[in-house]
Amino acid sequence: QVQLLQSGGGLVQAGGSLSLSCVASGFTFKDYAMAWFRQAPGKEREFVAVISRSTIKAYYAENVKGRFTVSRDNAENTLTLQMNGLKLEDSAMYYCAAAANRMPTTPEGYDYWGQGTQVTVSS
Repeated sequence: QVQLLQSGGGLVQAGGSLSLSCVASGFTFKDYAMAWFRQAPGKEREFVAVISRSTIKAYYAENVKGRFTVSRDNAENTLTLQMNGLKLEDSAMYYCAAAANRMPTTPEGYDYWGQGTQVTVSS
């Protein structure tokens, strides 16, 4: 049974930091590119970051570049998103996702999804 179990998130003041984690099971984690997406109320799901199977490559959305860092530990089947310098507009439900092919930046390219975790940034 495939599972992406997310943790972390919560409420933080603008300028603060949060870390999100995603633990995978039920599939061969190291064979999948892993990504983070987010979705705010009334908006479409938005790409945040993706990391390659080998961890050599990582790509970020322009609006998080330089503030967010995606990483993975293939030995622990864990994906992490470190978020620094959080802004009000970063508030959203965050989802981790796994893709068998390449490194998609659209939701349609992903095979498995986490349950989501809320990040709320306050002023």
